[in-house]
Amino acid sequence: MLETSPTPLISAPLPGVILAGGLSRRMGSPKSDLRLGGQTMLSLIIARLQPQVTSIAINLNTEPTEAIAGTSAIIADTVPGFLGPLAGVLTAMRYATTTAPEASHVVVVPTDTPFFPADLVRRLAGAMTERQQIAVAASDSQMHPLFALWPVALADDLEAWLTSDPKRRVRAFIERHPSVTVDFPLLATPKGAFDAFFNVNTPDDLKDAEEWLRLFKDSAV
Repeated sequence: MLETSPTPLISAPLPGVILAGGLSRRMGSPKSDLRLGGQTMLSLIIARLQPQVTSIAINLNTEPTEAIAGTSAIIADTVPGFLGPLAGVLTAMRYATTTAPEASHVVVVPTDTPFFPADLVRRLAGAMTERQQIAVAASDSQMHPLFALWPVALADDLEAWLTSDPKRRVRAFIERHPSVTVDFPLLATPKGAFDAFFNVNTPDDLKDAEEWLRLFKDSAV
């Protein structure tokens, strides 16, 4: 269940989808299976997202590994060909429409950002002033378009964009529609400022994430 009712502009239920359909070329192995603090990356993402949404599905384009199987519903891209993150967003929209017809939006988060804010959904929803806005997170002067509330009504337009635009850039699609950006401030820690949208793309990033996780546990940040 949702912790709070986000805003009248958002219709309940509010499904969430974790994007895990990429190829993880820089990491060399599926990010969902990475171990961080003795847990899989996916389990950390699920624990972070679950209190903020009414259901969770995982967008995955390969056979689920043992770490993924049985955790949540698995949904493959509705448009094949590994067309990038927007294909996962489209899949999330289609899934939400099918499984929760009353939903006006779907929450999308990636599978490689284990420290994202616990109030992500509440703040995104609360910033909306129009029902059909895309609400997008930002921090440190950078937009994070894969942390967003997406109106499911945009599915047909997004599918047309995916199949016709050669670059398929997420920000370019957002610019075609009403949107609002919500800034999340950096977190003060004993080690310095920390961006909650720190993402794990490489083995070195994973080592850094382990250090941050230990710091958070030791200092109760």
